[in-house]
Amino acid sequence: MAFDRHIFSGTIPALMTPCRPDRTPDLDALARKGKDLVAAGMSAVVYCGSMGDWPLLTDEERMAGVERLLAAGVPVIVGTGAQNPKRAAALAAHAKAAGAQGLMIIPRVLSRGSAAAAQEAHFSGILEAAVDLPSVIYNSPYYGFETRADLFFRLRTRYPHLVGFKEFGGAASLTYAAEHITGQSPDITLMVGVDTQVVHGYVNCGARGAITGIGNVLPREVLHLVALCEKAAAGDVQARRRAEELDAALAILSSFDEGPDLVLYYKHLMVLEGNPEYALHFNATDALSAGQRHYAETQLRLFKAWYARWSEEAAEDRPRD
Repeated sequence: MAFDRHIFSGTIPALMTPCRPDRTPDLDALARKGKDLVAAGMSAVVYCGSMGDWPLLTDEERMAGVERLLAAGVPVIVGTGAQNPKRAAALAAHAKAAGAQGLMIIPRVLSRGSAAAAQEAHFSGILEAAVDLPSVIYNSPYYGFETRADLFFRLRTRYPHLVGFKEFGGAASLTYAAEHITGQSPDITLMVGVDTQVVHGYVNCGARGAITGIGNVLPREVLHLVALCEKAAAGDVQARRRAEELDAALAILSSFDEGPDLVLYYKHLMVLEGNPEYALHFNATDALSAGQRHYAETQLRLFKAWYARWSEEAAEDRPRD
């Protein structure tokens, strides 16, 4: 049986969860933002990854967010992060029952997280709970476990709906995934999971999808970057040069995706871009310092000024009919 991998292609923002004054999820605002991003050209959304604050939400809140997005017509890939493998499997089962389009499988954390046998059982339980729902494994050094090719293919033998691999690590990790996992079959999709590696992932590693944090804030610009990367991967020399320029200009804003304050940074930038529903956090003591806020604001202004002029120059460079 063939499984649709299309849901894992294109540019996919990892949605943040807006917060009401009473520190509960604002699901109406969540659905609006999901619809807006898809209307802007995003192919789907991820909910709940780390950007969605999954450790700070109850299972019921997470499930309600998935249901609200789906009711709004937003294609959704659901994150399964949980400390308890049974909870992770329950979240996967709910995603399938609710009609989600895909699953992003997060490794077991804290309890036996470094044990390969425990991770294999964890992944198996999730895949079993959502049989036939297209799924990717989320590999990240921050989870304390690296999924290698032998484990991936053992799982895929039993669960052919495991159709892809999301890599959050750096260039070396993406290269490993391309060589030893996704490069083994055209039916396996590689997704770039960190904003700093989009060019390398597409051009050098054959990625077909990018899960983005900064794309929530700057959707047009990140869609532009991915479009250039797709052309560059096909051999377009000018597109590669311009992709590298745009990637370099975005580098500081993209680097927030790699740190522990990523949600704080991107929510603050969302507010600056006219989204006041992202001003609060579920944990009231979570906040950027004054210096962090100033740095983020300065970098956003710098990038936007650069992009405006760079885009004009790109238009001027195009041949006239």
